Amino acid sequence: MAKPKSVHTCTECGGQAVKWQGQCPHCQAWNTLVETVAETAPGNRYGAIAHPSRLRKLAEVEAHEEKRLPTGIAEFDRALGGGLVTGAVVLIGGDPGIGKSTLLLQALAAMEAGCRVLYVSGEESTEQIALRARRLALEARGVAVLAEINLEKIQSLLAAERPQVAVIDSIQTLYSEALQSAPGSVAQVRECAAQLTRIAKSAGITVILVGHVTKEGALAGPRVLEHMVDTVLYFEGDTHSSFRLIRAFKNRFGAVNELGVFAMTDKGLRGVNNPSALFLSRHGAEVAGSCVMVTQEGTRPLLVEIQALVDEAHAPNPRRLTVGLEQNRLALLLAVLHRHAGIACFDQDVFVNAVGGVKIAEPAADLAVLMAIVSSLRNRPLARGLVVFGEVGLAGEVRPVQRGQERLKEAAKLGFTHALIPRANKPRQAIPGIEVSTVERVEQAIARVG
Repeated sequence: MAKPKSVHTCTECGGQAVKWQGQCPHCQAWNTLVETVAETAPGNRYGAIAHPSRLRKLAEVEAHEEKRLPTGIAEFDRALGGGLVTGAVVLIGGDPGIGKSTLLLQALAAMEAGCRVLYVSGEESTEQIALRARRLALEARGVAVLAEINLEKIQSLLAAERPQVAVIDSIQTLYSEALQSAPGSVAQVRECAAQLTRIAKSAGITVILVGHVTKEGALAGPRVLEHMVDTVLYFEGDTHSSFRLIRAFKNRFGAVNELGVFAMTDKGLRGVNNPSALFLSRHGAEVAGSCVMVTQEGTRPLLVEIQALVDEAHAPNPRRLTVGLEQNRLALLLAVLHRHAGIACFDQDVFVNAVGGVKIAEPAADLAVLMAIVSSLRNRPLARGLVVFGEVGLAGEVRPVQRGQERLKEAAKLGFTHALIPRANKPRQAIPGIEVSTVERVEQAIARVG
């Protein structure tokens, strides 16, 4: 059988060239030619239906709730939105050595008693996988293992074995014989992902793809890779710490920004039932510059301690440094603090840290950051048992945040007795165990805490 020919297609204009060139001969764009398979037959490369589907009204379509297949790891199921969906394609990425392969092997070992599972490894041999399973003390005798990087052989095995769940570790190691480029190239990653997605949808196989990340932390390969799949998960955390976070950035079958929290042990990853305990420091006495806030990660409220250190600057340009928070947001908040509360920090170094390595992207942390900065600047600790959340606008107003009542209930459950929140988030009914104070302006909040 003749090997399919390949052409180079411009990602800008769609023009084709026989061989790779630095500049597209059609639109003159640079570095836009990527290798693709030459189309030999119209329309049926991916098994498309020859006749168009019957046109239907949306009201005529019967929508059924997708059945979930639990992985046996509660925190992993939370990040997935309740479990795996039949025929779904999940992409999970993270830094090297953070625990992607360990987590997936644990999940397959937990599922193999109830369904057929397959682990395809392009980076390790079957002996290495067996050694890992033995080291983790996993009962994984029923997990089928294959060490292979050829896409066509993997396709044949999936068609013959028909597993319910298949893990491909990793997508960057696969190659298709239809392309001449090396494994990991843009063309190979896109082609292999497209073919595996087609198999997952047509055969009802749940496929989990492991993806590499660049040094900037983004998934390696073409951006279209994230568009193809149904769910995109990111493994976060410091490799020097024992805690790991799985965050969902895309999920067609559940909520995005769901968070799963794990602790790395000598027996693998273990789910953390009360993750707020990880992000709260245990101080023997009240300390200045510390403020506890409630952030919302998907459907889960988390209590995180915000620490600030304000010190006299010994250089012409004071430093502004954040860990776990957006640095540009800190500059904005310092300007609001000066303009509307009369507190200047232009001659002070300001350092802000979110304890525990968690990354907070929502603006609900604004008020807590300001309270921690003022506490450190005045060297005056905030009241014990106080929790703060709220967005701060450029006009100095304290704006409401979503799901304020759920945040207050979580704080009360963990023993906090006072809350400083936006007035628009004031609950209609009192929440037992916590006293709520509301503010509308930044200067009111600072005056309230003294």
